[in-house]
Amino acid sequence: MNPSPHLTLPEVEAIARQAHATQKDKAGRPYTEHLQAVAEGVAARGGSQEQIAAAWLHDAIEDNALTEEWLRDAPLTQRTKDIVRALTKRADEPPEAYATRILATPGARLVKEADLAHNADPARLAELDGPTRDRLTEKYANMRALLGARTQG
Repeated sequence: MNPSPHLTLPEVEAIARQAHATQKDKAGRPYTEHLQAVAEGVAARGGSQEQIAAAWLHDAIEDNALTEEWLRDAPLTQRTKDIVRALTKRADEPPEAYATRILATPGARLVKEADLAHNADPARLAELDGPTRDRLTEKYANMRALLGARTQG
């Protein structure tokens, strides 16, 4: 039983795994592998429980796996909700605006850095066709630059 009014990390993980259960990444792998890698990356970078929860949920709204209404009403801390919202790309949003919102949201940059690190993992990119790999490599490098992030890691 959870004495806290908020979901535990195992509960958040279970919700994220269920919400993304049928999704695959660009290489055809289960999308939940990406979520787990980002959550582990946040933990390895010293992220808080709130940031790890946000890592599990970082693509849920954008991918329509969960709704904004679900997020609004979910028993999560406001900080976790704010990070998830900051990391949710909006239709036709320029990368600069997206990066500005991430940088303006406490805790969001660390989660995005873990996301980018996994997305740009050479072993993961190697599974893609050349044009897709090149396009994504450039996209991730651009976002790292906008966030002032390290080149990789």
